[in-house]
Amino acid sequence: MNLATWVERNGRRMPAAPALAAGDRVHADWSSFAAATAGAAGAFRSEFGLAPGDRVAIVMNNRPEYLEAVFAIWHAGLVAVPVNARLHRDEIAYILDDSRTALAVTDPEHADDVGSLVGTVASLNTVVSAPGESWDRVTSASPAPLAERMADDPAWLFYTSGTTGRPKGATLTHRNLLAMSLSYFADIDQVSPNDSILHAAPISHGSGMYGLPHIACGAVSVIPESGGVDSREIATLLDRWPGMSFFAAPTMIKRLAAEPAMAQANLANLKTIVYGGAPMYLADLESALEVFGPRLAQIYGQGETPMTITALSKADHADRDHPRWRERMQSVGFPRTDVEVRVVDPDDRDVPTGEVGEVVVRGDEVMAGYWDRPDETAETLRGGWLHTGDVGSFDDDGCLTLRDRSKDLIISGGMNIYPREVEETLLRNPDVAGVAVVGRPDAEWGETVVAFVVAVDGASAPTAEALDRTCLDHIARYKRPKEYRIVDALPTNNYGKVVKRELRDQLRAERNPPADG
Repeated sequence: MNLATWVERNGRRMPAAPALAAGDRVHADWSSFAAATAGAAGAFRSEFGLAPGDRVAIVMNNRPEYLEAVFAIWHAGLVAVPVNARLHRDEIAYILDDSRTALAVTDPEHADDVGSLVGTVASLNTVVSAPGESWDRVTSASPAPLAERMADDPAWLFYTSGTTGRPKGATLTHRNLLAMSLSYFADIDQVSPNDSILHAAPISHGSGMYGLPHIACGAVSVIPESGGVDSREIATLLDRWPGMSFFAAPTMIKRLAAEPAMAQANLANLKTIVYGGAPMYLADLESALEVFGPRLAQIYGQGETPMTITALSKADHADRDHPRWRERMQSVGFPRTDVEVRVVDPDDRDVPTGEVGEVVVRGDEVMAGYWDRPDETAETLRGGWLHTGDVGSFDDDGCLTLRDRSKDLIISGGMNIYPREVEETLLRNPDVAGVAVVGRPDAEWGETVVAFVVAVDGASAPTAEALDRTCLDHIARYKRPKEYRIVDALPTNNYGKVVKRELRDQLRAERNPPADG
């Protein structure tokens, strides 16, 4: 099963129907989309000498060429490595090196950074920029036949950091992505060729995943000209494209619901808003339902089981007469149709209903493993179950509520931030002797990053500006702390390990001081 079959098939079935759009403008119909992917696949194989299974990275902002690149990679039998375009150059280099990427497709905004990695990343031979003459030449090459791929062949390396902060490539196969797409139809929505999906969130993450079932059914993929979430633009695009769905982090939905442009928009063409990736505060959800109506669906998933563990459907959101509606809206919903979900103790034994344990998952969506990390794969997939690192409990109805996330993970604005990575970066500053990074609850972002910093004995305490510069020199801007606190020492236990719980408790107490009396 090669997922690129979808584009080739739609190119024959509905050649003149719109496939890709830039704002309100049709970028490609299905015939030209299919021709571009087959041509680029031909160039990948013949001009650049790539063989089935080789990795091709995509480092781009959202644009129609992104989807052309993804399906060209699959058409050629290659493996896509979508990279978060907001990452620092050094972080991009690590992912390209770890995946042994041979070719990278980028855009003008990132061409200098990615191009400079040729000769630095040993495996990287070629960088192609899109859009432009380079991409036009590649997509106009002699078309390649659709490569035959087995269901368990890798299709997408989804780089997701672990608690160590070192990115790991979750190897997602054609079977994984097919199962995820079918699960969308079973639990979230049906899709028709008359529908559209708006990519306001990064295609390299959830939006790209949920674009797949829409491409499979021949819906049009719409890239906003702004490249992000702009309420006036979305309101305009709703008038242009019917049956519109999009994926968004809770912070994005909160912002949209508060914008006058959305409150005044004609929502007749708005079909579904899928949210996930971070907790949604109940008050924000109720406000969003007031604006958008019963068009919201929640998903809970991980890169290791793409977007597919549990869900709250649009019907669940609309069922306000249910006696536990509020509790359900603060949960992550019910197990998806084609996965098994359990809550287990440290010995992987099921815990009773209502008790807290680790969430584990089994099904065709679960990754094949971590790229080139057999030991971590064996640990995470022990016993044939994906151990999510998330802690939760089931209620009597089988609804799952998360009680905590992976031990230290911070989710800010829908983006995963791993404290150890930030800590290791700050320790590069010669005036920093110790550091602990934690998340502070934030009504707008979900969480913000706070760093507790111990200065080197005898040295002046580093300034926030100096610490910021250290971060910006090595990691993406969104990962840097929003506040630095200089402290004499970090709290530790009897074994000398930093007790971050005390720091988080301190921040929560400051946010919610006890009442007098």
